[in-house]
Amino acid sequence: MQINRSLLALCLVAAAPCAAQNQPILNEDALKKVSDHVWAIMGFPNVGIVVGANATLVVDTGLGPRNGATVARVAKKLAPNNKLYLTTTHFHPEHAGGEPGFPPETVLIRDKVQQEEMEKHGQEMIQMFASRNEQQKELLANVKLRPPDETFDKERKLDLGGGVTARLLWFGGAHTKGDELTFVEPDKTLISGDVVQNKVVPNIFGDGGTPASWIAVLDQVEKLGARHVLPDHSAIGDGSLVAQEKAFIADLQTKALDLKRQGVTTEEAGKRLTAEFKTKYADWPINNLTNFVKSIYAE
Repeated sequence: MQINRSLLALCLVAAAPCAAQNQPILNEDALKKVSDHVWAIMGFPNVGIVVGANATLVVDTGLGPRNGATVARVAKKLAPNNKLYLTTTHFHPEHAGGEPGFPPETVLIRDKVQQEEMEKHGQEMIQMFASRNEQQKELLANVKLRPPDETFDKERKLDLGGGVTARLLWFGGAHTKGDELTFVEPDKTLISGDVVQNKVVPNIFGDGGTPASWIAVLDQVEKLGARHVLPDHSAIGDGSLVAQEKAFIADLQTKALDLKRQGVTTEEAGKRLTAEFKTKYADWPINNLTNFVKSIYAE
């Protein structure tokens, strides 16, 4: 495996995740080393790059082909002679809409449930994101999503060479129905998509998972024993982020169900719990918990 040493030097420079995550154009200079074999381009979203001796796996693409080309370029600089794999954490455009910017020989893999969501709602989501502003409209212009080269049910294990293995996993619905996780061995690094974030209020998109199914997914994630976690829209953390995410959702679920039993409306419960959790979780940027409370009430 060949690795560009000047590019690796960038990993020593601390990224600014909060600022980068508001920028729809990914920057090659925002590269950060997560663990021995895992790098991340910090931005919207954080893109994972897993480098083995023979192959490289990219997790997520950025918004549109321009960003996808940036990601592919960084992956090739890290290991110029490696075979290139691509997977996506879920079907939203910042995670999957950059695929056309990758070389045509890139092997695209994703779980079957995510692919079903992609076929039903992928182009619709691209149109929605493109309508938000002129920059996103330009980035997503004429994007057409191609079918994956491979799909899998619950797990696809990729041998990247040199003892590096990436396990592509589907444990069930959380943020979306098809949320995919990537677990890298021997690093014990989890690339977690929206399933595990770093102090970000969870959000169930559309007809995605449920609070209960999200907790069930986290029960499975805990068993992996991650040492490092790369979320897609927040700062890199250690394995404690998994328990932290689970505890927050379980706490909110317990409090919301108690209010439901008392006959409190969802709107009122949302207001009360937002105020309570802003104090209890003072280091979380909490604006409004009503949507998640509605999901809890609906179960």
